[in-house]
Amino acid sequence: MDELNIDNINDLRAEIVRLRAVRDEQGKALAKRFNTPMTALSTLYTVFPNEAEEGAKNDIFHQDLVGVASRIFLPMLLNSTLFRNSNILIKGLVGLFSQKASDYINEDTVLGIWDKVKTLFEKKKKPAPDYGIPPESEAS
Repeated sequence: MDELNIDNINDLRAEIVRLRAVRDEQGKALAKRFNTPMTALSTLYTVFPNEAEEGAKNDIFHQDLVGVASRIFLPMLLNSTLFRNSNILIKGLVGLFSQKASDYINEDTVLGIWDKVKTLFEKKKKPAPDYGIPPESEAS
């Protein structure tokens, strides 16, 4: 910041007027930025980077639909079934661990598991029996 020399009361009053003008200008800029809900939401999205930095994990905005759904429904499912009679501490830990586990759940992993399960239940087709060369063929 610039070195400010205030020698008398007039300099002090001039600095107060300047600071109030800066405050009003910044207030108008903020009001203009948050005048509609959409602009407020877009400002919220600027907090999260569009491209992940090297070594950084993807955030919730860069996951596919299956990943976002698993972040919401996995803790609810676990707390309502397996940990139904648990205390609040256990349910909180389940929620924390299931949020971390949902980072590994995406559309590709779900489709891969579905394909493996589907192959277990498919009927194996028997190959047609080969009886050799038919007797009326030209080779005989």
